[in-house]
Amino acid sequence: MHKVAVIGASGYTGVELLRLLAGHPQVTVTCVTSRQQAGQSLGEVFPSLAGVYDLNFEAVEPAAVAGRAELVFTAVPHQAAMGMVPALLAAGCKVIDLSADYRLHDAAVYAEWYEPHQTPELLAEAVYGLPELYREQVRGARLVANPGCYPTSAALALAPLLRARLIDAATIIIDSKSGTSGAGRAAKVDTLYCEVNEGFKAYGLPRHRHTPEIEQTLSEVAGVPVTISFTPHLVPVNRGILSTCYASLAADVSLTAVLALYRETYAGESFVRVLPEGHLPNINQVRGSNFCDIGLAVDPRTRRVIAVAAIDNLVKGAAGQALQNMNLLLGLPEGLGLRTAGLFP
Repeated sequence: MHKVAVIGASGYTGVELLRLLAGHPQVTVTCVTSRQQAGQSLGEVFPSLAGVYDLNFEAVEPAAVAGRAELVFTAVPHQAAMGMVPALLAAGCKVIDLSADYRLHDAAVYAEWYEPHQTPELLAEAVYGLPELYREQVRGARLVANPGCYPTSAALALAPLLRARLIDAATIIIDSKSGTSGAGRAAKVDTLYCEVNEGFKAYGLPRHRHTPEIEQTLSEVAGVPVTISFTPHLVPVNRGILSTCYASLAADVSLTAVLALYRETYAGESFVRVLPEGHLPNINQVRGSNFCDIGLAVDPRTRRVIAVAAIDNLVKGAAGQALQNMNLLLGLPEGLGLRTAGLFP
């Protein structure tokens, strides 16, 4: 059994990690930390985990955690991870960071969208953990930057078109909707029930922090700099992201040809499902699963292609993808512990 720890296990992503890890046949969780819940049992804080784990939350002490795990998940806010990751790496642990701290390659870009980076020397080493695009790099890494939820959906939706040079990269528009769990578990007025229920709004305009991450990945795939228009929205559901991506076609191409391209691109991918012609994704079909469903349309009137991707923001957009990366780092089958269907209805 491989020993793993979760730092920051009291948020939505942390508890989702624990739910998924509980069903993994070759991993045992040896330590969970939380500043606020230190001393309390997992079952006390999360009744859904009662009887599943016999663990108490501990204070965050990276050195102590490192002595009890070969791999550590850091499920903490940005800026917090960079204060822990260097010590974990120095102790010989592999680290999967679920914050934004190591996703961007350029410290200047990170500073522009967040704050000054405290450990920029690790940015060149960190591997962006989107297995469908960077699988081989993940296998040999010791630090994996788990992608954001919006960037995961956008990259998987657009990568085949950019690789095949079928679209004008300068025309990309990404319109995304997210469930409220994407905003985290901390109490905030904007995510109170009465603020969200029966509402639907855009936010983070015009500079949502996932924008440079999306642009970085799409630029690498395209081989040229890509600048996008990105608009996220908050919808009154717990889980799910639906990203509708628009771009102008660079050449006349049929929907049949586009579907064939996507089926060929993702033929060997366990967690990407390309839907048949005439079918479009729905977040209720991926809820609780690690799948990304992609549907496609071609509008000959406007000469645009529309790629729609649906994921569960807490699974393929966070904890499930982190388990994919963990399996690759530990030399295990990539889908181990993740081959579950979505929850429906």
